[in-house]
Amino acid sequence: MDDREWTLDELAEAYAYPEETRAGAQGSAAHGWLRANMVSSVDGAAHHEGRSQPLSSDADMRIFGVLRGLADAVVVGAETVRQEGYRPAKAREAFAARRAAAGQGPAPAIAVVTASLDLDFSLPLFTQSLAPTVLLTGAGADADRVREARAAGAEVIFVGEGAAVDPARVTGALADRGLTRLLTEGGPRLLGQFAAAGALDELCLSLAPLVVAGDAPRIMNAPGLAVPERFRLASVLEEAGFLFTRYRRP
Repeated sequence: MDDREWTLDELAEAYAYPEETRAGAQGSAAHGWLRANMVSSVDGAAHHEGRSQPLSSDADMRIFGVLRGLADAVVVGAETVRQEGYRPAKAREAFAARRAAAGQGPAPAIAVVTASLDLDFSLPLFTQSLAPTVLLTGAGADADRVREARAAGAEVIFVGEGAAVDPARVTGALADRGLTRLLTEGGPRLLGQFAAAGALDELCLSLAPLVVAGDAPRIMNAPGLAVPERFRLASVLEEAGFLFTRYRRP
């Protein structure tokens, strides 16, 4: 197989969101599309020593950047924010014209799924973001933490009746605010919750040519589904031994 490096323009076309995620020609509301981006070793590990970065590559990071460059919002779990040291998404000149033509801001918002709101609101994710960081929590969340989050400039959205978030309501709640092109980067627990709720529309899985062994989690870490949910293979790219697959709901 001849190796090659995929350009940003080629990747942007290959990973373009479906047309139906945009507002209709006569002003009808668009509906949200939730895609996940995860990396896994060939033996199924989603992490190595607690982090996904050791499984990545230059090509994987290029696709990571493209998927962010196309998204309205990046949805992530609070534990991943803490473990991976999440920062606000950056504006990238390579995507400026494409985002402007799509009516998007210069960078995607970060939307954090959190029941406890146990986050450090002095971090750059809240103080240096180009778009307000969104916190998705339940209506029963601690009122003091909600006030503190809003005082720090975060937008708090309630998507559950108790303290926990209802994953089935996340896509609709964000779409109601004009954030329809959604990307989730996990972690495995959050991704498993989206899959169990039938809320996941697309899975972009980077398969690293690495063997990790150990007891690292799979890309989804949640109770098993009563009936396995089928996805169809939409595309496969290869670079430097990595396979970049894309699966969509039929």
